[in-house]
Amino acid sequence: MRVRDPLGAAFRLIGWAWVLVRHDALAPREITALLPGWLRPIIHFIHLFAGREGREGRPGQRLGKAFEHLGPVAIKLGQVLATRADIFGTEFATDLGRLKDKLPPFPTDQARREIERSLGRTIDSLFIDLGDPIGAASLAQAHPAWLADGRKVAVKVLRPGVERRVIGGLESMRLGAGVVHRLVPATRRLEPRAFVETVARSMELELDMRLEAAAASELKDVMDKSIAEGVGHMTAPGVVWDGVGKRVLTLEWATGIAMTDPLAAVQPGLDKNALADNVVRAFLSQALDHGVFHADLHEGNLFCSAPAELTAVDFGIVGRLGPGERRYLAEILWGFLNRDYPRIARVHFEAGYVPPHHSVEAFAQALRAVGEPVIGKQASQVSMGRLLGQLFEITALFDMHLRPELILLQKTMVSVEGVARRLNPDHDLWAAAQPVVERWILRELGPKAQIRDGVRELISGAKALSRLVQDPPVAAPTVVQVVQTPRWLVVCVVIATAASVGALILSLWSVIAG
Repeated sequence: MRVRDPLGAAFRLIGWAWVLVRHDALAPREITALLPGWLRPIIHFIHLFAGREGREGRPGQRLGKAFEHLGPVAIKLGQVLATRADIFGTEFATDLGRLKDKLPPFPTDQARREIERSLGRTIDSLFIDLGDPIGAASLAQAHPAWLADGRKVAVKVLRPGVERRVIGGLESMRLGAGVVHRLVPATRRLEPRAFVETVARSMELELDMRLEAAAASELKDVMDKSIAEGVGHMTAPGVVWDGVGKRVLTLEWATGIAMTDPLAAVQPGLDKNALADNVVRAFLSQALDHGVFHADLHEGNLFCSAPAELTAVDFGIVGRLGPGERRYLAEILWGFLNRDYPRIARVHFEAGYVPPHHSVEAFAQALRAVGEPVIGKQASQVSMGRLLGQLFEITALFDMHLRPELILLQKTMVSVEGVARRLNPDHDLWAAAQPVVERWILRELGPKAQIRDGVRELISGAKALSRLVQDPPVAAPTVVQVVQTPRWLVVCVVIATAASVGALILSLWSVIAG
């Protein structure tokens, strides 16, 4: 999408850089010694402009404060970084973790006005009581309330003026992505502009609570269906539709304790390993079995109770996968689980993720180099930073471009793995994924699935034949059109031909006579 206000977006980008410099978060002093010698004088010069905010606290705390200052778009980025304790360290991730649901709230009186304006009715006509905010995130905050029938509910209200800040932030992101695309050719295969548009679309949808209500209702149906089938790992609160407006969402009260609460981890009878498994399996079950998944699964959006029960909230970002992407995901995971690297390579080529001029065998060899050091090992024995670095090198080597349709899937996998690892640092992601992937493979690609697909093709062919018999194609009549040549054209052709023959005879006669 074109940047509507490039000048304003450019000033905002400069402002973002200045905020990071003031908080010593652009190039923290703690990493100066790790930088190349030629770069250190420049970084030391930048550090001269750090303010009081840049001289206090740890790097994660300073970056978190900078993101809070920069607004919702930067906060979303911080939430993703907070899930990767394995890359940035536990302390850094914990410091950023406050961005999940511990931001400063806005006054309850202001929230009441926003609710009444959005619903077009008074607070008292729907709630018998509305409490003070219990959690404030980047876009909205939540209040406890009670309906007339005595049910406790959670009322989510958008922050006043947040739409303008999001739109401005996305404009700056678009400009930054365009600049990077133009000036840094090496990043083009990562499709920075497509990445920004995907993020922008998801954030714009978050700004309409009616759409989030629909997503919450859909995901609750999906989770309830999984539970009914005996493979459920997560639940969701129901939607109170009378309390839904463009800027307001009302949900039934979520059971359990918020996973950001320290008390959640010390509940009597809590099985942390089973809970970590359920986080992974719930996400994969949603994505593979139903093609729709909660795409913002960090601790701030999860509640837990003993022994390993999970409840999800905040359905502003929902990911969707078509049949092709679901099969791609399942076969990739299945291939890694079985160390079948040629199969993984073929799937990448069939999906068009690797250009066809490359060798399938060479790509399989590269995948083996990445997978073998990881498969079957505990999380504490795997350097995820090193793994990601290897994957990045391989994707560059084989000209793989970022797939916009998989951005939310990859983001959610990062979040889910981060949650599972904080519950159990030795959690085995592959072992947790195996039952869900195996079930999908057997159902969709196993012998029964082949018979089912064959029967469907026979039925489809029979229907097509039946339609052909009932309504045979009528041969189109052949029309032969005789076009009469104009007389003047015939006369001209005859005269030209006669002249040519005459000229030929005269030239031959002169040769003979000579």
